[in-house]
Amino acid sequence: MAEYVYDLDSVSKLLNRIIQYNSSEKASNWLQQRRDVQQTTNAISQFNQTFTAIPRFVGKETINVQPEDLDQLSILVPEFFVQGWTLDRLVRVWWLLQLPASNKNDYVAAIENLFNAAEMNELAALYSALPLLAWPEEWIARTSEGIRSNIGIVQEAIMLNNPFPANYLSEPAWNQLVMKAIFTDKPLHRIVGLDRRANAALANILTDFAHERWAAGRTLDPMQWRVLINFITEDNLADIARIASSVVPAEREAAAIVCTQTKFEPAKKLIPADLADAVRNGEINWNSIAEKTIK
Repeated sequence: MAEYVYDLDSVSKLLNRIIQYNSSEKASNWLQQRRDVQQTTNAISQFNQTFTAIPRFVGKETINVQPEDLDQLSILVPEFFVQGWTLDRLVRVWWLLQLPASNKNDYVAAIENLFNAAEMNELAALYSALPLLAWPEEWIARTSEGIRSNIGIVQEAIMLNNPFPANYLSEPAWNQLVMKAIFTDKPLHRIVGLDRRANAALANILTDFAHERWAAGRTLDPMQWRVLINFITEDNLADIARIASSVVPAEREAAAIVCTQTKFEPAKKLIPADLADAVRNGEINWNSIAEKTIK
């Protein structure tokens, strides 16, 4: 197993360029000084102190990222996002890349100690860094544990715009992540790999959940039906028929997309006639539905 699954040097330099673009001269000088000391001493205590102190010295402003940097980052680490991050989170993630990883046991112990001692913003940075950490298989259990967190910022760091869960979690853990996202009203369109990791077990869980919500007179996130595209059967066809005739426009549109894209022929007959053309020409898509349903 390789230490890193991407070009570490290129990613580190790119993140550093984004940091410099968003930092004051004072913050940049401090960070360079801390990096120089770390490279000289390689002391874990100094590394941890810097990780903790970063917000005090660089601030917490939301970063601006140049389009060309976003494009390059998407090539270097597919589906890895930093848009909307604060500068302290970005710097913490970059700082983690400065920790030597050649000794697997020492590296894993150092990162685990950071997790164990972290407050919520530090945890959010650590979970945001999952796609960039060395020895990625080592963080599967930690990610599964994090899904159970009740801290909103931590949940979002794991669930949203993070490719690590889709790439490494087992099917049960992945399904737990999706359901936790639904229970906590997270925007499902920002879960990386939602289509790719859709599975029959999750489809069954979601239809059971829908029945419970309907029985209680409650509504559903129309985005959840996206998971059923490849898993429509005679058993859940009535559920798709129900949302296809819903009085809620976003539900009807979700049904139209599902029924258009599925290979289950009986479902294709359920496409609402007034929406068929709009789905085919792309006027109705999951992003347009998400815009209508974001809380």
